[in-house]
Amino acid sequence: MKNSLNQLRKEYAARALDEGSVSLDPIEQFGHWIQEAIESSLVEPNAMTLATASADGRPSARMVLLKECNEKGFTFFTNYESRKGRELAQNPWAALVFYWPELERQVRVEGRTERVSALESDLYFQRRPREARLGAWASRQGEVVASRGVIEKQMQEVSQRYMNLDSVPRPDSWGGYRLTPDLLEFWQGRPHRLHDRLRYQRDDQRVWVIERLSP
Repeated sequence: MKNSLNQLRKEYAARALDEGSVSLDPIEQFGHWIQEAIESSLVEPNAMTLATASADGRPSARMVLLKECNEKGFTFFTNYESRKGRELAQNPWAALVFYWPELERQVRVEGRTERVSALESDLYFQRRPREARLGAWASRQGEVVASRGVIEKQMQEVSQRYMNLDSVPRPDSWGGYRLTPDLLEFWQGRPHRLHDRLRYQRDDQRVWVIERLSP
């Protein structure tokens, strides 16, 4: 390796994060931060790591895209028969991580997931580009295939099947999940690795409590 990994280092000093400057509602606070990420013209500011675990506790993680965030939670869409879909069926608890290095920020989210309604999945699916809708039919996400040619052939077959239809229907195996958070942590990089970390967690009355964590 040309450059030693243990010599890579960046000092964080752009901003601070304190209890007096944040919203009492973590979803509102997240809205402020992701809006700043969008306005900063970052590449895919809605990209997030989704971590799931099987019934026996084996974890897995991958990048997905956040498509909605409101008082109900964080919504993303995928193939229900993929590895993450199978794991969420076995164990609905999951975690998200957003990382915006240009802003020296990250957000951690933990909570329980559930599928969104079929209507909500249908509405989002029809907003996708036509080729992406066809791709949802062509792909058996996560399955082993012999070559790229197999995938391209499946795409051609699907394109022919729906060639005369204006609207491509949503596959039953594809749809949305919503993660309802019970914990969010906002992280702001600070000098000397003494980062600011504020955690929102619900108390017994379901009220959000803000606590500062040691870096």
